[in-house]
Amino acid sequence: WLGHQRRDAYWQHGSVCEDYAAIKAATLAIGGWGDGYKNTVQNLVKNLQFPVKGIIGPWIHKYPHFAAPEPRIGFLQEALRWWDRWLKGLETGVEDDPDLRLYLMQSEAPKPWYEHRKGRWVDQDFRNAPQKHLYLTADGLSDVPAPFDRIIDCKADTGRDAGEYCAIWTGPELPADQAADDRQSVCFDTAPLQSSLAITGAPKVVLTITSDTPVAQIAVRLNDVHPDGKVSRITYGVLNLTHRNGSENPVPMPVGEPVEIGLKLDQIAYEIPAGHQLRLSVSNAYWPLIWPAPGKTRLRLGGGQISLPLLCEGGQMVCFDPPESAPEWQANVIRKGSNLRETSTDPQSGATTLHIVDDFGAFEDADHGLITDSIAREWWSIHPDDPLSAMGRTHWSDILQRGDWRLRTETYSEMHSDAKNFYLNARIEAYEDDRLVFEKDFAKTIPRDLL
Repeated sequence: WLGHQRRDAYWQHGSVCEDYAAIKAATLAIGGWGDGYKNTVQNLVKNLQFPVKGIIGPWIHKYPHFAAPEPRIGFLQEALRWWDRWLKGLETGVEDDPDLRLYLMQSEAPKPWYEHRKGRWVDQDFRNAPQKHLYLTADGLSDVPAPFDRIIDCKADTGRDAGEYCAIWTGPELPADQAADDRQSVCFDTAPLQSSLAITGAPKVVLTITSDTPVAQIAVRLNDVHPDGKVSRITYGVLNLTHRNGSENPVPMPVGEPVEIGLKLDQIAYEIPAGHQLRLSVSNAYWPLIWPAPGKTRLRLGGGQISLPLLCEGGQMVCFDPPESAPEWQANVIRKGSNLRETSTDPQSGATTLHIVDDFGAFEDADHGLITDSIAREWWSIHPDDPLSAMGRTHWSDILQRGDWRLRTETYSEMHSDAKNFYLNARIEAYEDDRLVFEKDFAKTIPRDLL
């Protein structure tokens, strides 16, 4: 991927947005608010010319009949209704379903994992959704624009509580309390809300930014500030400012000149209760979710506004059948899986490290006796005052075993950079009964291209 830092044919060939008209089949698009593809569902519903419906739940990157966080739905029944209608010609009523069914999540105390998200299913009439406009001012977020001037000069480790871009394991991968990241960001708050506010869709942000370097980045988070001071991330967006006019042909920022930047945040459905505050948090770092700019940057923020798409229910009640599935995989547990996500600071160097361990456990198939055993480890380190100190490492261990044979692979990768290049190193080792039978090292240097 690093070899294609612009939107070229490598990315275009697999992107549906290049030509929505190329899809000539009835499409049921399903996603989750914790998934990396959350924006695609509504984009398909808006743009396809053939029959299309969309469903977005509170889920991570899992199928909706066994996904988390709950509630789950009868995904297999929904798929069967769709296929029976469009493959067999049976009348199943899918044409009468709402165009877009969303799970409107209620505000909850922030934590990196939920077994269940409070909320309700809604029929969103996105074509007639009202917009609420708020302006960035010296006093926070306001209904009325006013001049202000703020400097964005964040620590390089801002973003430690971002969670994963695409949550996929059932561990602490969701955004945690944002209060610490907010303390390192420039924040704009509303007064406590007098009534609840239901945001459904993609908020749009317009900012006037002056950069002191040609290559810089910005991260914008829309947050829910609880009365006790805890902060939940509602949604967010990031932008390499050289890609402000698109990713096909990025151009450097004009140093010292104010530029109006438009940024669309990820789509979401989230209800903030009365008494809470809405916060827009702006930073020029979001580590480790995005790789740092090739040097320290300082941005001046001299104007901005955010447009919030609000709930406009279409009038239909949304309900689903309970989840159904085939019998679960039967296995004997040898070692239970576990997940770890912790941040530490080196007392001597001052560098911070995010350490992630996803132990998928060891299991023996109850039918044929194959043992699978897998552990993934990650380290993401950076010094708060040095964006060029960023480094990422991974180590995966995988074992297959049955009877008197045992196979194991160990894979290692590492990435770091300087102002001109990215440096990648990787190694794979293969073992048979703990005897090394194959090894290979990889090394690659990739020039930075306005990144």
